[in-house]
Amino acid sequence: MKKILLFLLLSTPILAQKVFTNWPKKADPITVGKRTAERFMAVPHSRYGVTFPNPPATQITYPDVCTWLGSLGFAKKTNDKDLQARLQAKTALLLKEEANLQPKKNHVDNFVFGAIPLAVYLENRNEELKTLGMAYADEEFKTLSPEEYTSLKPEVRNWYAAGLSWVTRFWMDDMYMITAVQAKAYEVTKNRKYLDRASYEMVAYLDTLQNKDGLFYHAPDVPFYWGRGDGWLAAGMADLLKVLPKDNPHRPRIMRGYLDMMGVLLKHQDKQGMWHQLINDPNAWPETSCTGMFTYAFIVGVKKGWLDEKTYGTAARKAWIKLQDYINENGDLTEICEGTNKKNDHQYYLDRKRITGDLHGQGPLLWCVNALLE
Repeated sequence: MKKILLFLLLSTPILAQKVFTNWPKKADPITVGKRTAERFMAVPHSRYGVTFPNPPATQITYPDVCTWLGSLGFAKKTNDKDLQARLQAKTALLLKEEANLQPKKNHVDNFVFGAIPLAVYLENRNEELKTLGMAYADEEFKTLSPEEYTSLKPEVRNWYAAGLSWVTRFWMDDMYMITAVQAKAYEVTKNRKYLDRASYEMVAYLDTLQNKDGLFYHAPDVPFYWGRGDGWLAAGMADLLKVLPKDNPHRPRIMRGYLDMMGVLLKHQDKQGMWHQLINDPNAWPETSCTGMFTYAFIVGVKKGWLDEKTYGTAARKAWIKLQDYINENGDLTEICEGTNKKNDHQYYLDRKRITGDLHGQGPLLWCVNALLE
């Protein structure tokens, strides 16, 4: 009996050791992470993912936040003090010299910005950063004045009355944007109200948007499985489940939504390890940002024991290695779908531009690195 118990205890780490180690040189997580983080430090703030100096950015946008958080996580996990210091200095600029780049607190995509100062506060305990970040987390679920309440669209008033954020809109992206800042607020304060908010919101989105097959249309009136749209939810659920206490009443529903989605995604991974611009269309082009997001969700699930290691770990490994073939000599990921609004047109999604170096793709690369280094 003792030998059997010992085998059971040791078998899981051994399998994970095989799946997530012994990487080909090109796929070494530390090498990829360092290159991607340094690339982020070398480029100007983006305009919704696209980095170019002119015209300059007018605010910090959510693709920057994704890559910023990934870079911070990588620097911390590898104890890269120099990179940590430079990232902290980059963040400090947002308090004074670049305060004009703080996004307005008027849109769900803007509120995720608060996760950056909160993440850096956890490293250096700068109270100004805490104040800045918490202002975004709290404003997202603020009590509305009568004037603000009546200015909302009727459906949003109903959602707000039900306890959801006043910026609720039932777009898939929101379940990363809301989760990231609220989870960081919990990490800073240890006040469970921030996780209660995020988990309640997540359940509302799952109940409203998730189809019976486990995937999500880009919008209720746009019946297409756009890769990156589903990627936001995959990553958001994985991130929330990582920090959500086991006694949270919403955890079982979120876990069910996550597992249902992961099972369907596994079926749609192509033989090379990629996912496509339209998930269920094998003729659509392999797209790297959604592949990074789905790979991240798989890695987290395997590491946490939610997903079968042999099945999902092997799939994640294949995807991670294949993604490296899409990185050019500058350290930029290629074949990233440009920023995309919804449209009830199949060809519209196939014709979207394929961008190189866009932070919608660079960020998920770093998420994968950090998950592999856990």
